[in-house]
Amino acid sequence: MGSTEVPLPVAVPSPEIPAVNEGSAPAATATDSKPKKKICCACPDTKRLRDECIVEHGESACTKWIEAHKRCLRAEGFNV
Repeated sequence: MGSTEVPLPVAVPSPEIPAVNEGSAPAATATDSKPKKKICCACPDTKRLRDECIVEHGESACTKWIEAHKRCLRAEGFNV
């Protein structure tokens, strides 16, 4: 008794159902000026200054750094 290989069926997409790479998901457009980062990773410099100030002096004394960080996040495309 020998081993017989049976060919596996090949899936062919139906004409009514578009394949995944045929545009079923919206692609990034040319109007996206910057790649989307996670908010935790955006603006590390202003985040560090803000956090250090809050730890040392309290939130109420650090509005300058808090606002600077918010401006940076808005420039990165976040709605804060």
